[in-house]
Amino acid sequence: MHLLSLNIPDLLIPLWRGTFECDKDDNKYTWTWAVLVGDIWKEFGKHVEESTPHLPGCFDRPPRNPEKKINSGYKAWEFTLLLYGLCVIFLHGVLPNQYWVHFCKLVRAVRIISQHHITQTELCIAARLFIEFIEEFEDLYYQCRMERIHFMRQSIHALRHYATEVQSKGPLICSSQWTMERTIGNLVIEMRQPSKPYENLSQRAFRRAQ
Repeated sequence: MHLLSLNIPDLLIPLWRGTFECDKDDNKYTWTWAVLVGDIWKEFGKHVEESTPHLPGCFDRPPRNPEKKINSGYKAWEFTLLLYGLCVIFLHGVLPNQYWVHFCKLVRAVRIISQHHITQTELCIAARLFIEFIEEFEDLYYQCRMERIHFMRQSIHALRHYATEVQSKGPLICSSQWTMERTIGNLVIEMRQPSKPYENLSQRAFRRAQ
């Protein structure tokens, strides 16, 4: 959950916005991928906001306008829908084509491992796409330059292991934190006596087990 919904967005979106940390020996003017700036970033946020009425209610919380709200407690689920649902559409023709195609490989792989049922063929496709994304990220962004070594975060490397983890543990939904966090949220709402939180929590758990 945290890798795909928080760590990867925290890497890619600042890179595309040109707000990612820049080494003193580097120059942001050479960052050909940094296109979400100025009016383009505002237009992107507007498109995201206007997409809300078209999203199914089962998608739960729609992403807010990132141009206005991305630094105001943007939720993991908002980042998930934004990055793996809407960005493919709204970045087409905005990101240079090689960067957009590269990003689409990540989206396709994430969508596969997020399915409830995954065939062996699909899992092989996801594994290949993750590896291609990692290797091409090095070529397109890092470019073997020491002043960009900080682009190569652990989160990029971790993507390589997703396919094998799915093979051993099942689809991502089986080991994701989403279910536990929703349960915690429900229990917090049900606790009506904050003066005795643990006693009330025990009572709620007992009633659910009956």
